[in-house]
Amino acid sequence: MKQLKNRTLFVLFFILALILGMCVLLVFYVLNGASWASYSANRHVYSNGSISSGSIADRNGVVLYDCENDAYNDDYEIRVSTVHAIGDRNGSISVGAKSVFADELVGFSLIFGTNGTGNQVNLTLDAQLNKVAYEAMDGRDGVVALYNYKTGDLLCMLSTPAFDPDDEDEIAAINAGDESYDGAYLNRFLSSTYTPGSTFKLVTSAAAIETLSDLDSFTFTCDGSLEYDDGSTVTCPSAHGTVDFKTALADSCNGAFATLANEIGGETLKQYAEEAGLLSSLSVSGIPTATGSFSTTVSAVDEGWSGVGQYEDLVNPCAMLTLMGCIASGGEAAVPRLLLSVTGSVGLTTTEATETTFIGWASSTCEQLTTMMRNNVVSHYGQSQFGDLAVCAKSGTAEVGSGSPHAWFVGFIDDDEYPYAFVVIVENGGWGSSVAGSVAAAVLEAACS
Repeated sequence: MKQLKNRTLFVLFFILALILGMCVLLVFYVLNGASWASYSANRHVYSNGSISSGSIADRNGVVLYDCENDAYNDDYEIRVSTVHAIGDRNGSISVGAKSVFADELVGFSLIFGTNGTGNQVNLTLDAQLNKVAYEAMDGRDGVVALYNYKTGDLLCMLSTPAFDPDDEDEIAAINAGDESYDGAYLNRFLSSTYTPGSTFKLVTSAAAIETLSDLDSFTFTCDGSLEYDDGSTVTCPSAHGTVDFKTALADSCNGAFATLANEIGGETLKQYAEEAGLLSSLSVSGIPTATGSFSTTVSAVDEGWSGVGQYEDLVNPCAMLTLMGCIASGGEAAVPRLLLSVTGSVGLTTTEATETTFIGWASSTCEQLTTMMRNNVVSHYGQSQFGDLAVCAKSGTAEVGSGSPHAWFVGFIDDDEYPYAFVVIVENGGWGSSVAGSVAAAVLEAACS
C-alpha cells in the first residue's frame, strides 16, 4: 500500500508540474506570441532578412511599402521623403515602420497564428505632405515635422539627407562614407538633438513670466552686446535699442534674455526645461526619442548663453514639436504618434489610442506666450507668407561651431480648424525666420488647403 501511495503521489506531482508548465507556457505565449511570430528567423514572414508579410500605407491608403513584393512606392519623391518612416531593406534605419511595427505587419492571432498575408499598417503620415516638405528643403539637411496637437497624428515627418531605397548606387555611396549623405540612416526628428538657439527663449520667457514679479517694468537697452564684470560678453546680431519683454522676444535680443536668465538662475531654467519635456524621452508609437540636455553653471556668461539657447543646450525636435502643441493647447496636448491603424485580412481595423502629455506651466503663461508668438509673426516674420493662417512662431539661429548656424522655425496655428504644430530645422541654413520659415510656410499651406 505504501508503495502504491508513493506512486500515486508521484503521478499527481507530475500532473501538477505539467499543468503548471503549460500555464507558464500559455502566459509566455500570450505575452510574447506576436514577437515570436515576427522574429526575423521565421521563414514564413521573412525573406532574405526582410519582412515579407503585410503592407505599410499612409493615412489616405497610399501604399508606401508592399512587404510581400518588397516594393516601395513608384513615386521617387514619396519614396525618398518617407524612407525614414518606412525603413530601408538592410534595417540600417532602426526606427522604421518595417522594424518597429513588425508584429502588426505579420498579423498574429493567439488562436489562428499568422494569417499568411499579413496586415495593412496605416501610418499617420500624409505622403503628399512629406513630398511637399522634401521639395521645400531643396536638398538641404535637417528636419520638417507637423502634427495635430489634438489627436497626436504626425502628418509630416521628414529627415534629410534622405535617399532612394531603390537606388543601389546611392546606398553604396552612403555605406562608403560619402559626406553628402552624412547621417542618412539617422531619423533626425526622433533620434537626434540640436542646439535650439533662440527657440529656447520660449522656455526662458515662461520662467520669467512665472518667477519674476517685476517683468511688466522690464526694459533692456541693447547696443549689440552685454558685457559682464570679467570682460566676457553675450553678443546680439544687431543693436536693438531699448526693448521691453514683448519686444525682446520679437527682436530675439540675446542681451535682454541673458539678463533675464541671470535673474532667473540656472537651476530654475533647468526646472522649466524639464517641465517643458525637453530633457526627457517621449514614446512615439513605441519609439523612444532622444533626450535633451541643459547644463547649470556658476559662470554668469554661460548662464546667460544658456538662457539664450546656446552654450550646452540640446533639444530633440520631437520634444520641441510637442512643446509647441502644449503651448497652443494651454499646457496639455497629444503625444505625437506614427501608427494610425492596423487592418487585418478579414477587414477588422484597430486604431491606436491618443495619449496626452502635460507641461508644468500655467494656462495663463501659455496664453501669454501665444500672444507674443503671434506678435512675432505679425511684426517681424511677415504674415503674408502664411496667408490667412493665424500662425504663432519663434525663429532660432543656432551657432554650431565654425559652420553656418542652424536655422530653426517652430510654432503652431492658433485655430481650432487647423490644430497643427510644426518644427523646421535647416542645418547650416543661416537665419531661422527667412530660411526655415519659408519651409514651414510651404508645408502649412499644403496642410491647410
